[in-house]
Amino acid sequence: MTRGVVVHLSEGAPDKHRAVLRNALNLLPVIEAGTPVEVVVHGEAMALALPTAPAADALAEAMQAGIGLAVCRNSMRSAQVSDEDLVAGAVVVTSGVAHLVARQFEGWAYLRP
Repeated sequence: MTRGVVVHLSEGAPDKHRAVLRNALNLLPVIEAGTPVEVVVHGEAMALALPTAPAADALAEAMQAGIGLAVCRNSMRSAQVSDEDLVAGAVVVTSGVAHLVARQFEGWAYLRP
């Protein structure tokens, strides 16, 4: 079973998005090589997954470093956002909070910066 680190982000502020992505990037050099790190966005944080997001540069850097982005379908529906509207590489999950729970059941470490 692959275990990783799941990072929870629900706030909408771009400065919070940048800080969380920085935290995720800071993990990479100190955890075992190849350990997956995934940022799960829901609620107002879903805006980070749009190409026009103020923190799009920070997200691109994180994703280039191998950090995954999981986007809540429920939040997308509420914001009237389609799969095609998201940044390349984003993965849509049915429910952000359910995905967080599932990852923890799988043994992933949970981080909410």
